[in-house]
Amino acid sequence: MNSSIPGVTLDLARADRCGYPEVVYGEGKTPEQIIEVFRAQQAAGQACLATRISAPHAEAVLAAFPHAVHHPVARTIRLTSPSSRLAVTPLRDGLEGHKTPAVLVVTAGSSDRPAAEEALETLAWAGAECALITDVGVAGPQRLLKQVDRLSEARVVIVVAGMEGALPSVVGGWLSCPVIAVPTSVGYGTSFGGLTALLGMLNSCAANVAVVNIDAGFKAGYLAALMLRSASPGPQES
Repeated sequence: MNSSIPGVTLDLARADRCGYPEVVYGEGKTPEQIIEVFRAQQAAGQACLATRISAPHAEAVLAAFPHAVHHPVARTIRLTSPSSRLAVTPLRDGLEGHKTPAVLVVTAGSSDRPAAEEALETLAWAGAECALITDVGVAGPQRLLKQVDRLSEARVVIVVAGMEGALPSVVGGWLSCPVIAVPTSVGYGTSFGGLTALLGMLNSCAANVAVVNIDAGFKAGYLAALMLRSASPGPQES
């Protein structure tokens, strides 16, 4: 079933085929188009997510949907389904006193945070419990060692890194779970906008590391949610 919106053909059957509803890529779309997509999805009982959202777009969507969650660093806006009882809030301020969630998102440095936040917001939209661990890159290996016990409790780990892209290999060497590597466009001249990190991650010696596109936090979050759904059908919402 498709819903026709001027300039957009919304695929409302995607949740039935693929497990999750269609996601709006915000760049190049008007605020009105995003609002109409959200209205159609809500009417169909679906959760909503738009990525790469500008501040003016977010302002317009929030005016139409005051309960939507906008994250300016992630550049996302999401809305639970009308019947949802799963309101996931990612843990960002440390895990002390909390049980380790199913997915941990790890950054090499604070500059990698936008892609990490996009992954977190995608996971929250999918109903997957998740948390953020920041600034544990290979330049200070002792910082990662302090997190190994926590990381080993996760079912999927997303590692976000720029520069030479070494962190996913190091993390993967400690863990038995899947590691999804996200190269970022962070770095100096020969990082080539993230290409160096991408190639380094694709050549990872750690067998449990898979790689998504440069700055593709959404793709990493979506894949992690699918892994959880495939392993344990039922706990995540669509």
